[in-house]
Amino acid sequence: MTGKTDGKPVNRAADDTPWLGSYWSLAVFIAAELAIGAVVLRLTAAPQVAPQPVAAASLPFTTKSPTTPLEDVVRWAVAGDAGGRPFIVVDKPGAHVMAFDAQGRLLQRVPALLGSAIGDDTVPGIGDKPLSQIKPEERITPAGRFVAQMGENLTGEDVVWIDYDAAVSMHRIRVVKESERRFERLASETISDNRISNGCINLPVAFYEQVLKPLVEAGPTVVYVLPEQRSLQEVFARRPSAAPAQAPRQPVL
Repeated sequence: MTGKTDGKPVNRAADDTPWLGSYWSLAVFIAAELAIGAVVLRLTAAPQVAPQPVAAASLPFTTKSPTTPLEDVVRWAVAGDAGGRPFIVVDKPGAHVMAFDAQGRLLQRVPALLGSAIGDDTVPGIGDKPLSQIKPEERITPAGRFVAQMGENLTGEDVVWIDYDAAVSMHRIRVVKESERRFERLASETISDNRISNGCINLPVAFYEQVLKPLVEAGPTVVYVLPEQRSLQEVFARRPSAAPAQAPRQPVL
């Protein structure tokens, strides 16, 4: 980090001690540098507090709330549920993913590809099915509160698991079938064509590598997936799978 004085000439003392002004400027410079460094440290050193399990009684959501589901979830996260760290919100109805800092300020918003089937509940056992056996109605991106963790797929590529048991992850967009035109869908202005995956959340490469991955690697990161059929109270009162992402596995893509 570098700094500079304000450019004004330094007045010398009347007793012809030319070094006095120089020392004064140096002291001001050092004090400014220390103050700036302290601010940067506070902004970058987020507290490493592990998010606590959800208690249904502590959920602030009500059906009478005049706020939007996104606003409710952001307020809940900032109030302490996210462990004092930045967090991710997946807006399934809007087909977008948003990264927020610990104070709830939006860092980045990007389009995403999501499960082609409408629904909020993952199908039991889907994580152990071959991709070819996943039925159209089972291709659901589950809603809920998840603590993300880094992992790998069977080809050695890193992914961010949100539900390891169900093989649901957030990953870089990739070609699965040429006929699906995933890159074209992600780039389109509409959201109606963003429902194409088997359940995983496909993201722009730059967002995954520059925002999501560093965030998850830095500490426990909560991912909130907004529901499209159930209420917030129903969805976030449920306990998500806590299975650790120990072994590489194939995401449902």
